[in-house]
Amino acid sequence: MSDPAVALDLLPLLFTTGLLAGMVDAVAGGGGLITLPVLLAAGLAPTEALATNKLQGSAGTLSSSLYFVRHGQVQPGRIVLLIACTFAGSATGTLLVQHLSSGFLTRLIPLLLILIALYFWFGPPLREEESRQRLPLWAFALLIGFGVGFYDGFFGPGAGTFFAFGFVLLLGYDLVKATAHTKMLNLTSNLASLLFFAAGGQVLWGIGLTMAAGQFIGAHLGARLVLRRGARLIRPLIVLVSILISLKLLLQR
Repeated sequence: MSDPAVALDLLPLLFTTGLLAGMVDAVAGGGGLITLPVLLAAGLAPTEALATNKLQGSAGTLSSSLYFVRHGQVQPGRIVLLIACTFAGSATGTLLVQHLSSGFLTRLIPLLLILIALYFWFGPPLREEESRQRLPLWAFALLIGFGVGFYDGFFGPGAGTFFAFGFVLLLGYDLVKATAHTKMLNLTSNLASLLFFAAGGQVLWGIGLTMAAGQFIGAHLGARLVLRRGARLIRPLIVLVSILISLKLLLQR
């Protein structure tokens, strides 16, 4: 469909969808569970929906990232290598997805997400302070930054959960700090993917910018909730989002 074909009475729905998704995504990821079905229902082709979703998602992750940086949870200068590896991974995945099937990931990812949900729910209590770091930052950048970035560009569902899980398990971050850094990498991955979708003319800018406005506001509100409520809010939402994404992928099969 073309952008002007969207009825004006859909714009408030798109804005509200972006607002709600931005709040959820800032806390636990999984905002695409809300936005993609709405974009498809509005009449967008699947590729247009994915591309436009990257635009509005970039606004949300930018908003939450800025909030976390201002409140001292993230220092971008210290994770330049991690950002670069994530960008490279996402760009590579976005290029390859145009030529390869994602069927294998459709079968594998629900299992991984369920295992992560079980870890967060039944695993050791998530402490308010940081724990032991298990990988040097350069190795984490290659394994998680490039790897999850590639996955996000190639397929996507649950990428934020994988980032957060990596920060907690491998770098020993507490869940609030892990969530803050996850938003920075989500922003990097979204922007890399958006650049290639935009170059291919797949982004519907009117729809995307309408949702982006809602995303920006919602993500700011969600980031505030993260700092106020901490792990008590993030932990159950990560479990819930992981299970919902798994169910969605299994039902699609």
